Amino acid sequence: MRKIADQIIEKTLILLLALMLLQVLWQVFSRYILRVPSSFTDELSRFLLIWIGLLGASYATGKKMHLTIDLLPNYLTGRKKKMLDLLIYVLVMLFALLVMVIGGIRLVYITLTLGQTSSALEIPLGYIYMIIPFSGIMIIFYSLLNLLEEPSKTAS
Repeated sequence: MRKIADQIIEKTLILLLALMLLQVLWQVFSRYILRVPSSFTDELSRFLLIWIGLLGASYATGKKMHLTIDLLPNYLTGRKKKMLDLLIYVLVMLFALLVMVIGGIRLVYITLTLGQTSSALEIPLGYIYMIIPFSGIMIIFYSLLNLLEEPSKTAS
């Protein structure tokens, strides 16, 4: 399942980054060559950056490339190291569940209920914010997989 999830997220990130590159190039072209700046590209690039950042965070969790302070883990060995790894993954999953999944679902629900839309693209903001609970679910998924792997591989 990890390989399938990795491939889907990798391809999605590549697509989003390519789309962001193309629309930024369009913005530069329309502003400096055509002298008529495009009105939607600034907003679209912000939304794409949000999606890339949050999906990238879940992908980094799956690859164990997430940001860590490794001062304490470098001095621990054996059972103490395993316990610290367990604590770290539990805290990451707790944060992802409470803030990203539950808080993200509430944010999506509220913005869709209120009918809030983006100013230039007129897209319901709830659709943009849906990436928050999805990324939280993926972070929990990857954290669980990391915990279930061999103890020697769970070092962060």
